[in-house]
Amino acid sequence: MSINTNLWNRIRYSCWAPIYDLIAVPTRPMRRRSLALANLQPGERVLFVGAGTGLDLDFITAGPIVTATDLTPAMLEKLRRRAEQLNLAVGARVMDGHALEFADGSFDVVVLHFIVAVIPDPVRCIREAARVLRPGGRAVILDKFAPDDGPMPLWLRLLNPLAIVLATNVNRRLGSILAGSGLRVVHREAAALRGFFQIALAVKD
Repeated sequence: MSINTNLWNRIRYSCWAPIYDLIAVPTRPMRRRSLALANLQPGERVLFVGAGTGLDLDFITAGPIVTATDLTPAMLEKLRRRAEQLNLAVGARVMDGHALEFADGSFDVVVLHFIVAVIPDPVRCIREAARVLRPGGRAVILDKFAPDDGPMPLWLRLLNPLAIVLATNVNRRLGSILAGSGLRVVHREAAALRGFFQIALAVKD
């Protein structure tokens, strides 16, 4: 079985689900910052793609209308329990980020936290995110990215084969993924590890 498939993602993230919240503790400040940049407003329709166990729900305070999707049922089960504990109404659906089952322009904000470096076809994922955004809508992306320019750093090339098997791709470049998507970056910042983790805020023109 190829490791660059959503079937493999479902298998490995089903395995990670019981301990994911523990190993993802270091991402909490990044998630908080990313959602602050997204500036969610009361009543806005917000879609979390690849929402995992719902760690981002801890930082929602403005009262948006939240929909969450993930490929892995085990992850979404934990998300549903978290939403109930937080007294948040969340529409949680098992769904492939390559083919979002929503009409064009359905959302004001799309949140893509730690999915762009994981999903087999990140370009297709980003274009789907742009499609379901309304004109002028916002997308916020948080993930691991290689520099947009210059040769791929040697340490990333050496690390990538193991990283792909375990959880994620570390050789992806955000600039090339966003090119031609209809999303325009209005803010981008380093989130951790000297820019290995990055946050980008984009708008749909």
